[in-house]
Amino acid sequence: MIQGTIHRSINNIYTVLADGIMYCARIKGKVLKLDQREYNPLCVGDEVLMEPYSPKEALIISRVDRSSAFTRWNMKTEQNQTIVANMDQVAIVLSVNSPPFRPRFVDRAICCVTGCPIILVMNKCDYLLTEDELSRWKLYEKLGYQTIAISAETGENLDKFKALLKDKVTALVGQSGVGKSSLVNTLLPDSSIQNVNSVSVKYNRGRHTTNYSLFLPGEEYDLIDTPGVREIQVPTRSFSEILSQFPDLNKIECPVSGCLHQGEDDCLIPSLIEEGKLDVDRYESYLRIQEAVKQRVPEYFRGKNKK
Repeated sequence: MIQGTIHRSINNIYTVLADGIMYCARIKGKVLKLDQREYNPLCVGDEVLMEPYSPKEALIISRVDRSSAFTRWNMKTEQNQTIVANMDQVAIVLSVNSPPFRPRFVDRAICCVTGCPIILVMNKCDYLLTEDELSRWKLYEKLGYQTIAISAETGENLDKFKALLKDKVTALVGQSGVGKSSLVNTLLPDSSIQNVNSVSVKYNRGRHTTNYSLFLPGEEYDLIDTPGVREIQVPTRSFSEILSQFPDLNKIECPVSGCLHQGEDDCLIPSLIEEGKLDVDRYESYLRIQEAVKQRVPEYFRGKNKK
């Protein structure tokens, strides 16, 4: 029995690095026994136990518990889907222009992360944010998130970004077209295997370039590139877990015990918004995320989900 790390996963065939050897592996018996039901039992970054049956082939017996994960809601299968696991940090890559900065996308992406710190990376910083966009960007920094503005094209602040990556495994996630693949090729020039496509002029959104997650080892840091998405849906979690991803709302102590700030009597949120102490668009983003999860959760489960 050996332990390895999944570097790539395509159609239930896994490329796993173990003891310096890259194995082609499959799940033994085709089904992995897990406690929770989700779309995919394994993903890039997972640590697995295997039984080799040839010099470079093995059967996966079990998955080691995950320390961190980036999980989204798969709308087709109506299940949670983990895209990448066991990273030291997640870098949510954004862009100023083509596609434009979308704070509500950031809010949803943050809610997809568990178990590790988050870096918000603004690529294409040679363009300028609007006044409202800049206000939202600065708000994330005030909330305690690590933020950095870079340009993969000009090289601006790339050295500072590399310092944040040093000695860590970092998963890069973001919308299609934000320059994630260009950034990977710049950060790991010796593994320039990511194609770069243009942005759709019609929708001002990126065309998909990376089709699957890929573990990319480097000398000073490791990256995990993930497929770009046009939209992202928050995974099904408890309402209190979602609230915990909004530190500006979570810290508010209302007279109502266990208030989730969803219109409860005596909730302090309306008065704080009226006083200009909370960002109204960010609160609306929170409400929309909670409502999306409510629509998926069966009626009998909603009471349990509130605690």
